[in-house]
Amino acid sequence: MAEMGSKGVTAGKIASNVQKKLTRAQEKVLQKLGKADETKDEQFEQCVQNFNKQLNEGTRLQKDLRTYLASVKAMHEASRKLNECLQEVYEPDWPGRDEANKIAENNDLLWMDYHQKLVDQALLTMDTYLGQFPDIKSRIAKRGRKLVDYDSARHHYESLQTAKKKDEVKIAKAEEELIKAQKVFEEMNVDLQEELPSLWNSRVGFYVNTFQSIAGLEENFHKEMSKLNQNLHDVLVGLEKQHGSNTFTVKAQPRKKTKLFSRLRRKKNSDNAPAKGNKSPSPPPDSSPAATPEIRVNHDPEPASVATPGAVLPKSPSQNSLPAVVVETFPAAVNGTVEGGNGTVRLDLPPGFMFKVQAQHDYTATDTDELQLKAGDVVLVIPFQNPEEQDEGWLMGVKESDWNQHKDLDKCRGVFPENFTERVQ
Repeated sequence: MAEMGSKGVTAGKIASNVQKKLTRAQEKVLQKLGKADETKDEQFEQCVQNFNKQLNEGTRLQKDLRTYLASVKAMHEASRKLNECLQEVYEPDWPGRDEANKIAENNDLLWMDYHQKLVDQALLTMDTYLGQFPDIKSRIAKRGRKLVDYDSARHHYESLQTAKKKDEVKIAKAEEELIKAQKVFEEMNVDLQEELPSLWNSRVGFYVNTFQSIAGLEENFHKEMSKLNQNLHDVLVGLEKQHGSNTFTVKAQPRKKTKLFSRLRRKKNSDNAPAKGNKSPSPPPDSSPAATPEIRVNHDPEPASVATPGAVLPKSPSQNSLPAVVVETFPAAVNGTVEGGNGTVRLDLPPGFMFKVQAQHDYTATDTDELQLKAGDVVLVIPFQNPEEQDEGWLMGVKESDWNQHKDLDKCRGVFPENFTERVQ
């Protein structure tokens, strides 16, 4: 009998839950159709929006923190293998072998300690912080269901009161159900109205503590790692002093395209060669670049006449064959530069100048189109005329001393290995 009674209670509870779901579904449909009003609380809705935003931010932070920890673990493994390689190649008779092994052990311990502290002081705190969200999210959803129950009970009570034929018994029962539904809803609503703003405000302190912990741990880790690296550097300096005669020689990358300038000069000479039977090339058309007379900046200390805008330069005895030049605009020269137009053109740098490098090692040229470098030489890097001519690991440039002396790219420029230099500007 007890078993049958228990089954009856269970069946009754299931039927009651099914009925509640049906009633809620009907109420939501009526509200969406505008046939029933819905209780609104804009302040609570704002709290829910803040809650969802806070949850999304926390979930992302947790994900990124786990990715960071995975990266720390991967770096630890890579560092360990690198130190193992050093221990294997460090021969027994070399000085500092024991110190190098000890540094490798301390390096490994430092990585392990750093990872564990990140887990304890950041990840576990993060997990605890996010652990409170599922329960509150469930209560928000339950509060929404109880609000629908309250609205449904209210509408049912109002419909009975406005009916033409009133049934006092049904009205009394509906009023009782309304009071019960309102009480359940308001209890949940009051608790959430207090908790959600408090949870939202707690995010500031949590983010501060979390990132302060990560920053502090990372700072201490790098300080200790810096000491180990300095110790390892000192050990290797001692090894270098004992075996200083066996210095590693820097080599340039092999070139595939050789005698670049030879090819360019041959092509240039063939392009400029006059046709057979012509003693001199015919003058270029007026629209070609060669038809424009060259204007040179006079660096002589002697004073010269100043041309004003729109003035026609007078012909000199040696210029009878040249057309008159009308100077429309002549930009002013300031500190070795000509300013005007779209930008500033440096007169003391070669056309197309990109940046400067300084030779760190001597380089002996192996071909006519290569630069001969001494350690300390400054080279002005310029682009290749044909990018397809550039080999990997090689740059085009002119030594600054040669450029200052000759100002002629055809005579001074050449290619050089990039790994023999270091960028300085």
